[in-house]
Amino acid sequence: MRNLVGSPTIQSLTMVPLSILDLVPVIQGSTPREALHCSLDLAQHAERLGYTRYWVAEHHNMAGIASAATSVVIGYLAQGTKTIRVGAGGIMLPNHSPLQIAEQFGTLESLYPGRIDLGLGRAPGTDQITVRAMRRDPRASDDFPQDVQELQALFGPVRDNQRIQAVPGGGLNVPLWILGSSLFGAQLAALLGLPYAFASHFAPAALSDALPIYRSKFEPSAQLAKPHAMLGVNVIAAETDEEARRLFTTLQQAFTDLHRGTRGLQKPPIDDIDAYWTPAEKYAAGGMLTHSIVGSRATVKAGLERFVAKNKADELLVVTSVFDHEARKRSYEIVAELWR
Repeated sequence: MRNLVGSPTIQSLTMVPLSILDLVPVIQGSTPREALHCSLDLAQHAERLGYTRYWVAEHHNMAGIASAATSVVIGYLAQGTKTIRVGAGGIMLPNHSPLQIAEQFGTLESLYPGRIDLGLGRAPGTDQITVRAMRRDPRASDDFPQDVQELQALFGPVRDNQRIQAVPGGGLNVPLWILGSSLFGAQLAALLGLPYAFASHFAPAALSDALPIYRSKFEPSAQLAKPHAMLGVNVIAAETDEEARRLFTTLQQAFTDLHRGTRGLQKPPIDDIDAYWTPAEKYAAGGMLTHSIVGSRATVKAGLERFVAKNKADELLVVTSVFDHEARKRSYEIVAELWR
């Protein structure tokens, strides 16, 4: 976990919108059905707490993540809530045609107007074997910039004699976001004048380089007048530092397993994480989890203030991977209380 001491002047957390990324985790002893029901319960909880948006992400062939049919999950969450924005963080566009995504999200926007976000990524969200199972060309990511622009056009005003239309979708201007963890996404978001969501919750390496590029090269657009960077951060808040650190071991195990090339359901917390990973695995997982703020109210408040000030975040996308559903809800509740 990164020590953020010595960062720039601390700013008020209340100035920064607060949002959630939910991976719809399937825990040991449960089913995807139960995971989806827990996500709806959490989305309703987040809405009551005043969170700005609630995103789910596209992953395939992963037993521990139940959000593969991302647009379907978004519809389920939007139907069960009333005001919170719901969206994709994100749709892996190389897996789909822009027309299909325009139709899906045009439908969502028609059903839940003014509440739908569409974050777009160029990674497949899975491994190459699964990419082939989805009948996708691994080179499709090369067309990502053109596909984003095609999607923009499909959501734009329908022109006379336009031969290809998204129905529904045309004229709805569903807000697009570019997702990324590299300089490529920062440059594309700046060029197109779109908001940028950086995956610093699991891929922090390029954060300090990507943000200046995005902000300095940003071109205002019809959607966005000035840069808006939303940054992912792992947050686990509990009544004590000790309790939060124990809850954190679920995520530490998951990233260790990722390093080992194994997949599975989310594991319960353990007392001694050092008995689980090797020093090399600890180093690898720790690097990916650099931006993790874990502890009591005071610890989390200080960590979030420093993270926001250091990176000048316009919005935070909070990721809380906790085995126990009620502890997860409590963590988000504590963070919301800090914002007040």
